[in-house]
Amino acid sequence: MLTSALPDHEDLMQRIARDLIDSYDEELELEIEDRNIDGLDPSAPTSTDKAARQAYFKELFRLQGELVKLQDWVQHSKQKVVILFEGRDAAGKGGVIKRITQRLNPRVARVAALPAPNDRERTQWYFQRYAAHLPAAGEMVLFDRSWYNRAGVERVMGFCSDDEYEEFFRTVPEFEKMLVRSGIKLIKYWFSITDDEQHMRFLGRIHDPLKQWKLSPMDLESRRRWEEYTKAKEIMLERTHIPEAPWWVVQAVDKKKARLNCISHLLGQLPYQEVPHPPVELPARVRHDDYLRQPVPASMIVPEIY
Repeated sequence: MLTSALPDHEDLMQRIARDLIDSYDEELELEIEDRNIDGLDPSAPTSTDKAARQAYFKELFRLQGELVKLQDWVQHSKQKVVILFEGRDAAGKGGVIKRITQRLNPRVARVAALPAPNDRERTQWYFQRYAAHLPAAGEMVLFDRSWYNRAGVERVMGFCSDDEYEEFFRTVPEFEKMLVRSGIKLIKYWFSITDDEQHMRFLGRIHDPLKQWKLSPMDLESRRRWEEYTKAKEIMLERTHIPEAPWWVVQAVDKKKARLNCISHLLGQLPYQEVPHPPVELPARVRHDDYLRQPVPASMIVPEIY
């Protein structure tokens, strides 16, 4: 049950505008706030809001600098890191993954966001398609949803049998212990939001053409089955919270605080240190007297309309 009244049209439009800006890269958001281009932002921040947002940007950029150091350490020391991001639809998993990977080398830190299994994958060992995405030495893999689909959406939507569900809970602790014994550092996050907050975020997606692609029939059905998802989540956390790979719950109603808290916590889970690098010297370009740059045919040039 929703405990608050539905927002009026003006409040909803302001919320959508704020969420739209929040989806931008932070540098662009700063630029828009500084200029308020053409007065398009209906939720132009007050001085108090702006000070809070500037503090957020400053801390985010500092943490992203630490993530670069973490990446260097992972690559240099041949670490293997797996980070799982779970939570309800619209909980903010994608937002924090974007901010974690934003400054990193995609060859070192990559995202695994698997679609629904195909007919062949449905006949495989359940964990097989996830195992294919595990890291080699010197890599970090961030799973945007993971093998815990079976404990959540598959259970609630009836995509697995009771026997498959119970087998998952028998297997997953041993699977994760095996990963840890093999040298993989496994970190699991659950992003927690309220009923009201998910309702508002879904309304924002419905009214924002840039975000409508994020809504699927499954997402809409998840709203109706909120309580079933709650029960499934509680069982999942209780049965898979093991010392080798514990769950960490991120309070995610405030997106910006959730990002900072998650990144800060992640950095504290790994004993990384700054890797020294030799100074970089740019070599002089080799020039030859007989070198001539050939002109590009006009028909191949992209029109300069901007």
